[in-house]
Amino acid sequence: MAALPRSRRPSNVWLIIVAALFIIVPFLTWYGTWFGRELSDDEVAKYLADEKSPRHIQHALLQIEQRIEKHDPNVRKFYPQVIALTRNPVAEIRKTAAWVMGQDPAAEEFHRALILLLTDSEPLVRRNAALQLVRFGDASGRPELRAMLQPLEVKSPLAGTIVSLLSQGSKIKAGGLLARIRDASKTVSEFRSPLDGAIASLSVKEGEAVTVGQPIATLSPDRATISDALGALAYMGTRDDLPLIAPLAEGKTTSDAEIKQQAALTVKAIETRTQ
Repeated sequence: MAALPRSRRPSNVWLIIVAALFIIVPFLTWYGTWFGRELSDDEVAKYLADEKSPRHIQHALLQIEQRIEKHDPNVRKFYPQVIALTRNPVAEIRKTAAWVMGQDPAAEEFHRALILLLTDSEPLVRRNAALQLVRFGDASGRPELRAMLQPLEVKSPLAGTIVSLLSQGSKIKAGGLLARIRDASKTVSEFRSPLDGAIASLSVKEGEAVTVGQPIATLSPDRATISDALGALAYMGTRDDLPLIAPLAEGKTTSDAEIKQQAALTVKAIETRTQ
């Protein structure tokens, strides 16, 4: 009687390969975008020039900031590329470049580049430049520092009809969706917030027509923005700034105990310095 053929157990090789891929692929993706990964000099130069990948640029900028903190003398060779990034079309890149330049207040080329950024089209970039100029002992950004304590009127970038709009009192981050606008060709465009803050008031309603440059909403500054401005004005503020800061110190425009205390210290610092 012929023996029955033995059944073969299914191979586990493919199961192991598939399982491994589920682990390896996400790891490689994470490792390739993880800002903590140390880059070689060649990689830093390559990443700074990679206009197709803002994350690569930011990774390289972070590495440069860390090298500046460590007083690495070789990091200066990347300074021309950092300055070139102040003309990058992505606002987040320009903002990060401003922050990096503030880490070396001995670099006069950074000083000049930061002054130019005070005229940037994006308020986040201008404000970051103003904050970093304080490290250089430069008060050129004082108007921006004052603006950080005041509401910002947000204006429509195009003509059309408001399709949707964030409600009054809503908190929003820079880049968060503020409104949708339908233009004459029926194309709906997203209008995003230029800053972190909260909707203090609305100038239009959903369904209303707007023109280019027409006010849509007023944004009140968030806590971090107020704190940064107060910290900078403690060093660069003048007595002309006291009427703007005093209401915070007196609790008239905030109920935040820490902000009130910081504002009071800023008032004292300005008064002491300008006596």
